[in-house]
Amino acid sequence: MEDINPSDTRRPVEDLSDSELSAWLDARGLPAYRADQIRRWLFRKRATSFDAMTDLAATLRQALARDFVIGSLVMQQCLGSRDGSVKYLFRLGDGGVVETVYIPEAGRVTLCVSTQVGCGLGCVFCATARMGLKRNLTQAEIVDQILDVQRRCPEDQRISNLVFMGMGEPLANYEATRGALDVITDARSGMGISPRKITVSTVGLLPQMRRLMEETRVNLAISLHSVRDSVRSELIPVNRKYPVAQLLDCCRSLPVPRRKRITFEYLLIDGLNDLAADAAELAGRLHGIRCKVNLIPFNPHEGSAYRRPSETVIERFGETLRARGIQTNVRRPRGDDIQAACGQLYHAAVAGGGGAENIGSPADGRTEH
Repeated sequence: MEDINPSDTRRPVEDLSDSELSAWLDARGLPAYRADQIRRWLFRKRATSFDAMTDLAATLRQALARDFVIGSLVMQQCLGSRDGSVKYLFRLGDGGVVETVYIPEAGRVTLCVSTQVGCGLGCVFCATARMGLKRNLTQAEIVDQILDVQRRCPEDQRISNLVFMGMGEPLANYEATRGALDVITDARSGMGISPRKITVSTVGLLPQMRRLMEETRVNLAISLHSVRDSVRSELIPVNRKYPVAQLLDCCRSLPVPRRKRITFEYLLIDGLNDLAADAAELAGRLHGIRCKVNLIPFNPHEGSAYRRPSETVIERFGETLRARGIQTNVRRPRGDDIQAACGQLYHAAVAGGGGAENIGSPADGRTEH
């Protein structure tokens, strides 16, 4: 895709809702069904120019090109990991950058999507927090991460699952995140990805959590990391506004479908929250919530004093939870050698590092030009 011209005032067409695009067509005396055609070209066929939309009249394609552009990102860097993961660094029209991670696994391919440039919530275990919040991403900038990576995927390694766990707090950018989810899950003319394959992660913004569960059918993951307010407030400052008891009461009241569970992400940090007693207390506090727990061994990054527990401690913590009836998985780090694992996303140029130079392939993680 061509570079972005910062002086171009045309709006990315991916930013338009279905109703906005229909209204634009109606104002020009064109039938509403054209909106579905345009959206299919964008989100199913992944067109990169209006000229490619060959079943539209030339006059309509010209009108679209006058008012809109396709694409809001430029892929600037791409790093391949030894485990097959690929981290993309996308540059935005205003010069900001976000990172997106492609994670191939047995039977599926997951994309970890960003929703903000940086993050303003100050979680001390997370490298992204060191950037602070630069700005929210637009709907187009969220959707275009998926479209751009899909264009680079071989047909046999297409994206099947999405996790909103990249840079930023998705629910602090609720409207753009919700708009992107509408496009992604639209089975008629959007991307058609099932909500069952999409997980949105939050540190626990209670009003937005309720809205998300009422307005969508995606999966919810909550960064918990401790059920003791003193520890959780150290790790996640927003806990002072929404303490553990209030958060868990909210979870009990959410309209979660019977066949779904809330996921609690629990970052294991050596000597802070990794004792068997911590696991027992966690299991007790989660009683009555249909849930599962993902244990995440801490991923080291520059500037953090925290350490990852030993394998023995990790396994003992998981066994304690399982013995108390909690479905528990251990999430092994993916892409940690390229700083792409959970909590490691942080644009190197912000720290003066300038970033890596190798351009990778999602097919195999090799580097090439």
